[in-house]
Amino acid sequence: MPLTLPLGAATAPHQVSVLVHVVPVIPNVHPSARLLAYDGSGIDGGLYSRINGWAQAAPHWLDQLVRLWSALGLAVFALLMVWAWWRARAADSAVMARVLASPLIVIAAYVVNSALKSVVEEVRPCRQLAGTVALEACPGPTDWSFPSNHTVIAFAAATALWFADRRLGWIAALAAVLMGASRVWVGAHYPHDVAVGALVGVLVAIPLALLAGRVAPLVDRLRIGRLAPVLGAGAA
Repeated sequence: MPLTLPLGAATAPHQVSVLVHVVPVIPNVHPSARLLAYDGSGIDGGLYSRINGWAQAAPHWLDQLVRLWSALGLAVFALLMVWAWWRARAADSAVMARVLASPLIVIAAYVVNSALKSVVEEVRPCRQLAGTVALEACPGPTDWSFPSNHTVIAFAAATALWFADRRLGWIAALAAVLMGASRVWVGAHYPHDVAVGALVGVLVAIPLALLAGRVAPLVDRLRIGRLAPVLGAGAA
């Protein structure tokens, strides 16, 4: 709201006015990002602050373990995909097709999530909420929070693996839950960022994993060609 401030009697009878525009301030956010950035603290900021308090009070070794998992845990999903490929060499071609499609499914989920981030532009809680102590460096002011990229990648990978190999899929699902929880614990995301990120990852991965199984005839042909050592002989 513009405010009119008189400069004093010395300017009379020609009174001069100055317009001062009051702009809502978002703490720790670059000025150019303030007008468009969305404040997600009204959704579950209280829960986020409570979890952040638990993290500050937790043993140092636990915080370091969660921080390490948050930073490097996505590599576990890549290793699970390699393991799934090795197991799929002795499985039918639909399984191999889904395994080979898994990295592409993760990329597709990441692209969809990046588009959502650019639309919502939610400020990171570690920049929005006063008193927050993040366990890792808070991302930049235009590195938006909603939905969580780490969580989307983890749940997309877990879903893709579940359609290819149930055993590895359940392992990946547990790892995905731990990844999402770690992103809140280290202070990088609100809980709703993680919840929606999980939903995006699953919803993108399910139809793509189902479609990947239809490429089985192509895998059959490749298995009798030069790629036979890579793709394996399939189910006996």
